Amino acid sequence: MSVDGAGRKPTGAAARSDSPLTWLSRRKDKTGAALISVEQFRAGERLASDFHRAQMMPSTTMRWDGLSAGGRGAGGAPGFGVELRDGVVAARERTARALTAVGPDLARVLVDVCCHETGLELLERRSGWPERSGKVVVQYALNALARHYGYLPDHGQAWAGATGVRHWGTPDYRPRVDGE
Repeated sequence: MSVDGAGRKPTGAAARSDSPLTWLSRRKDKTGAALISVEQFRAGERLASDFHRAQMMPSTTMRWDGLSAGGRGAGGAPGFGVELRDGVVAARERTARALTAVGPDLARVLVDVCCHETGLELLERRSGWPERSGKVVVQYALNALARHYGYLPDHGQAWAGATGVRHWGTPDYRPRVDGE
């Protein structure tokens, strides 16, 4: 496994070369730029990390992580019990806030791609989208997520206020309601 410039081993999707996020970050468009930016990749990684920390992945087998270590009863080893539950609850809250911020349609896409690592072709088939449209939708979803996390500036409020009301009337024009 490679180590980054700071001497850290990559985690999450960065450690898995077959994840959709990693694939999108390595894939180039016609101009030679990556399909997703570093900020979009970081946002997707952060969501996936919180999702997995929150233990939100469906499980079909018995979970052994809730049992105490060494038969010490409820006290168990450090990292189990209350500390574990607090971390899980906090991760669930962060995940819920992020998914609420992007809205239900984009949240579903983000959970599929970032958390469940669903490929784009399967996502397009399940959603009934045209072929090769998944990349664009995932880019929009990752932009919204990156804005929520503060990785990208939020231009929405500034744009709405800057446009103002436009009309073709003269400066002294005032609209009238019929009957006045």
